[in-house]
Amino acid sequence: DMIQALEYEFRVKSGRDHRAVIGKSSGGYGAIVHGMRRADTWAAIACHSGDMDFELCYRSEFPALLRTLTGGENGIGGFVERLRESRGVSGGDFHQLMMLAMAASYDPDPQAPYGIRLPVTEDTCELIPERWQNWLAWDPVRMLDSPEVQHNLKSLKGLFIDCGFRDQYNLVYGARQLNRKLQLLGIDHRYEEFPDNHSGIDYRMDVSLPFIYAAIQ
Repeated sequence: DMIQALEYEFRVKSGRDHRAVIGKSSGGYGAIVHGMRRADTWAAIACHSGDMDFELCYRSEFPALLRTLTGGENGIGGFVERLRESRGVSGGDFHQLMMLAMAASYDPDPQAPYGIRLPVTEDTCELIPERWQNWLAWDPVRMLDSPEVQHNLKSLKGLFIDCGFRDQYNLVYGARQLNRKLQLLGIDHRYEEFPDNHSGIDYRMDVSLPFIYAAIQ
């Protein structure tokens, strides 16, 4: 519906060959996954510092999340209700809320409060293998093993991936893995690293936007 509305309301070229999706961080993850799964809708993708290699970027976050949930009442439910009643959300709480959102997205459990079930034990923070595998199924580095995903990425007119080599969430390591796999598979793409971290990097669109424009004009 959104695509149809945009193509109707604005003076743009219509059709898949003239569409691109761009994102940074979790948005970069969304962009690359759209390219992997919906190449029938998008012709070009730009992924800036996207979430990938979940073992490196997410697994280390669970101890802090458990400490936050243990410090309140009623675990996840109590934490969410406290945020709803708060006039503002601190940076730390926002980060923990983000991790809960990941759990609800990658491994939803309709029987759990807010559909959220963590992939670790509450007392010892040990991974629950079957739940963690549900997360890993959405890791772009692993998704690329799928022949269907490979076919979709090969059909794109443009694929741009970058990451700062000082990224504090370890995302550059997953980006390098993805780049290496794409090279081995012969999937055309542009990969860049730059001397910065994860924050305040909107200037990287000065690089990706001309690339995307050339692909879909």
